[in-house]
Amino acid sequence: MRVLFADDDVIARTLMAAVLADLDHDVSMEENGEAAWEAFQRDPTPLVVLDINMPGLDGLEVCRRIRQHEAGRDVFVLIVTARDGRDDLARVLEAGADDYVTKPTSPENLRARLEIAKRRIAQDLVRRTAEAELARSRWLAGIGETTIALEHEINNPLSALLGHAELMMMDDGLNEEQQEQLRIIQEQAARIAQVVRRLAKLKNPQSVEYLAGALMLDLSSRTTKSE
Repeated sequence: MRVLFADDDVIARTLMAAVLADLDHDVSMEENGEAAWEAFQRDPTPLVVLDINMPGLDGLEVCRRIRQHEAGRDVFVLIVTARDGRDDLARVLEAGADDYVTKPTSPENLRARLEIAKRRIAQDLVRRTAEAELARSRWLAGIGETTIALEHEINNPLSALLGHAELMMMDDGLNEEQQEQLRIIQEQAARIAQVVRRLAKLKNPQSVEYLAGALMLDLSSRTTKSE
């Protein structure tokens, strides 16, 4: 797993590098908060470990910025603090961190915290995948209900329109202009009927861009069942 770690203490960075290497993580080390924030913006990582006290941007401020980033909701942030008081814990949680560890800490304790973070990240991934599948299932169900409603509300009046147009075409008293207008009505009504049929045969509903920033349901032949 990719990990971003920031601490201005070279000893702390050395310890973290050793623990992360032992756990087979791909770690990026930064010496201060500003460098960590820049690194995260370039390449967001699923796990970020931040020392609470760093020159420039401290760990809490970097954590806040990560949470405001478009990819920050899915990031596990672990804060390393030198104190274990109630006020410090409150500040850590208010900044949006998921967990914290006090220093000095042992490699065993640090390893345990990182394993907890790894499991949480895996669980969150499973949850997000399930939520995405549920959302798509609901979307597909909504399309199915919409299709039935459209068939019911459009086909009946459309059939009546086509029937009356055919009857009028049988009138020998129509001039050429009137006949042409009736042909146009028949053609356009037939196009509407074809759209409704394609909608009813959707097998893999997808969206396509209609205008800049606007999407529409793709009713092309590749998304509909064969006749």
